[in-house]
Amino acid sequence: MNEKTSRAKQFLPFASLKGYYDEIRERNRVIQVRRDRTDEENNLLSFQMNQIKKGMMIKVTHYDKDAYVTTEGLVSHIDSAFHTLSIVKTKISLEDIYRIQGDELIEID
Repeated sequence: MNEKTSRAKQFLPFASLKGYYDEIRERNRVIQVRRDRTDEENNLLSFQMNQIKKGMMIKVTHYDKDAYVTTEGLVSHIDSAFHTLSIVKTKISLEDIYRIQGDELIEID
């Protein structure tokens, strides 16, 4: 190892408590009650799910453990057998989806 490499190495960030900040973020998460969708919302989601194709850029608000989160990205997989939608590497159950947004989705009135 040369002198420049060893000198640069001493200025690299050091995380002595690996995972600590993720744990703090998780503990500060506000617990939300899961909302029931209306028939109208179910119809809209069904209509939108029929439009979604692999490679589309969408934003999905869904229930995750104890709170609603929004996941945004490219649709990587749609599994109709297991009722899941994958956005990049995040697998979302269709029952957990509350809202879907995307520029390519057609809205109904």
